[in-house]
Amino acid sequence: MQQITGQPVDESFSMFPPFYTDCGKNLKIGRRVFFNAGVKIQDQGGVTIDDGALIGHNVVIATLNHNLDPASRGNVLPGPVHIGKEVWIGANATICSGVTIGDGAVIAAGAVVTRDVPPNTVYGGVPAKLIKTIPDSRN
Repeated sequence: MQQITGQPVDESFSMFPPFYTDCGKNLKIGRRVFFNAGVKIQDQGGVTIDDGALIGHNVVIATLNHNLDPASRGNVLPGPVHIGKEVWIGANATICSGVTIGDGAVIAAGAVVTRDVPPNTVYGGVPAKLIKTIPDSRN
């Protein structure tokens, strides 16, 4: 993974292959991060994954979008994605360009996340919506 990202990756990072990325050099991975099989990250807009994040089977993280105006649709619009600490993203979820997922949040399997997700919440559906708030047992 260090060869793909071009920067140090903590030895606590783990992954079940295959893994796909279009660039890799714009991907920052924290400690104790786990990628399950089939994770796909389009990182040209920048992706930061903080400590303790769990990324499920076949999750897609996309940082590029296109203009809605048909005359400009071929233009690429990058937007960074930030996955907070201790986030769990379920299988087959899609995280769209420009989204921040707050610390401790859970993204349900199959969700399509188009907007920021607050910390310690569960979001699911298409588009993803609040399902519930998670009490923080560490306090």
